[in-house]
Amino acid sequence: MYFAALLARTEDGWEASDTELDDVETLSDLADLAREASPDDDTVLVLIEQEDAWFGLVRVDGEDDPRIYVSDAAAAARSSYGEILLTDELLGREPGDDDADLDSLDLDGTEDGEPDKDADDDEDGASADAVPHSPVGDSEILDDLGVSEKELRALDAEDALGAIAEALGASEVLETVR
Repeated sequence: MYFAALLARTEDGWEASDTELDDVETLSDLADLAREASPDDDTVLVLIEQEDAWFGLVRVDGEDDPRIYVSDAAAAARSSYGEILLTDELLGREPGDDDADLDSLDLDGTEDGEPDKDADDDEDGASADAVPHSPVGDSEILDDLGVSEKELRALDAEDALGAIAEALGASEVLETVR
């Protein structure tokens, strides 16, 4: 189960709208959806949470590139909505390196079913390209809106969106779409 909403800053304060992400396939699609919510190029926040396991924020300011924060990249990677946010750039990967784990296998036709431990693997055999169980992205995404990096990182996925909305003065409008 997931929840997604748009918070658009206007002259009169924040306006919230519930949003469906079923037709969103890329970060660019998500940014376009956010821009449509604010015809005046004001700040729009896309808030996404999934099963109290992770939350994500996308901030779109006019035509600027979207800024992204994901509370737990590994949990988000298991979600189709999280995969939208976890770009190669955000994860520090080269674009198009989706099969990074395959690169660590030496497939020369002499395999015996046990891949050799690659130099990029850590001592537990995990690939260095694995998605981390930690926050990724721009942790200063809400600094100028009153939520510091430290406060953002300390939020529990279970109540993060409510806490963010409260700090922004938008908890009532967010509750109307929840």
